[in-house]
Amino acid sequence: MCSCGESRRGWGPYAPSPVLFLSLFVSAAPFGLLGEETRQVSLEVPGWPDHPQNLLHIRAVGPNSTLHYVWSSLGPPAVVLVATNTPHSVLSINWTRLLSPEPDGGLAVLPKDSIQFSSALVFTRPATLSATFWGHPARDPAGTFANGSLAFRVQAFDRAGRAAQPPRLLHTADTCQLELVLAGASPRGNRSLFGIEVATLGQGPGCPVIQERHSIDDEYAPAVFQLDQLLWGSPPSGFVQWRPVVFSQEQADRDSALSCQASPLHPTLAHSLPPTLAHSLPQSPVVQAFFGPQQNYCTFSLTFGASTGPGYWDQHYLSWSVLLGLGPPPVDALSPLILGIMAVALGAPGLLLLGVGVALLLHRTHPSEYRSIT
Repeated sequence: MCSCGESRRGWGPYAPSPVLFLSLFVSAAPFGLLGEETRQVSLEVPGWPDHPQNLLHIRAVGPNSTLHYVWSSLGPPAVVLVATNTPHSVLSINWTRLLSPEPDGGLAVLPKDSIQFSSALVFTRPATLSATFWGHPARDPAGTFANGSLAFRVQAFDRAGRAAQPPRLLHTADTCQLELVLAGASPRGNRSLFGIEVATLGQGPGCPVIQERHSIDDEYAPAVFQLDQLLWGSPPSGFVQWRPVVFSQEQADRDSALSCQASPLHPTLAHSLPPTLAHSLPQSPVVQAFFGPQQNYCTFSLTFGASTGPGYWDQHYLSWSVLLGLGPPPVDALSPLILGIMAVALGAPGLLLLGVGVALLLHRTHPSEYRSIT
C-alpha cells in the first residue's frame, strides 16, 4: 500500500491526504439504502506515522445518508459496516487506543446518534497472516507459504454493474466486493482442501439468516444456478452475497470452476466455552474498537473444492469473490441471452399454433361445393 501521510493523534476525524485519496466519483444506486439515487464514493487509507497502513475506509455519501466500510488486517482480516442517516458522518480513529492491548473505543463513526445499522465480518482462520491485505504467515514452520501468498482484494464501485470475470456478482454503489486469492501455497498432502472460517456479530440472541436463491440463468456464472446470501435483520439492513463457486485458475471460466460448500451458521459465545477454548474466538482489534468487548459472534465455514476431480493441487491457485452491502441485496433479473432463448423456445410453438388456427379458419370459411337436389 502507499506510504501514509500526516494523521492526527487521538480523537477526531481525519482528512485524507491527496496521496491517500484514491478515487472520488458520483454513482447511480438503484438499490440504494433509504432510497438514495446517487452517492460519492471514496477510498481512503488512513495511517499513523511509522506504522503500516492496514486500514482501508470506503465512504459512500448520498443526499441523506452515508455508508462506511472499514477494512483492516490488524489481527484477523475484518470489516466493520456502518450506515448513518446523514451525509456528514465521519470516521474517527484514536490510534493510541486502537493499537493498544485494549482497543475498546478506538474507532467511532460520528455523530453516534446518526447510526442506523452496524455489524462486522471477521475472517478468523487467515489470522496467521501478517498484518497486511496481501502477505504470508508471520510464522510458517512447515514452509507452506514459502513461495505462496494470500491476498484480500477490496473493490468499490461507481455504478451498478458486473465484473468482467465470473462469478460476475451484481453490484451497486451501496456495495463493495472482496476477492480472496490463494496462490503458490504448498498443499499439506495429496488433494488437500482449503477453506476459511467467517465470523459475524450476532444481532440480538440469534444469528443472521443464510438464504439460498436459485435461478435458471447461468450466463454470468456458467453452470452455477445458486446464489447464497447472509442477511442481517428483516427487512435486510445489510447482507453478504456469494455464489457457491471458486476458481482454480486466474482466468476464471467453466473449466476451472470448483464447488464451494458453506456450513450452517451457529452462535459462538465466549462465556459458554471453557477457558481453554475461549482464546480461540476471533479477536479483531478494529471490531473491538468499534463495538467494545462484544462476545456474541456467529460463525460459519466455507470449504473450497472436493477431494475428487480437479482441485487446488492442479494449478496451486484459488479465487473466491463475495459482495458486502448495506440495505437490501441486489436482485438478479433474467439476462438478455436467457430472455432471447425463452422467446425463441416459446415463440416457435406459438407461431405453429397460430398457423394451424389460421389454416382451420380459412378451411371453414371456404365456399362449400355441395349442391342440394331439387
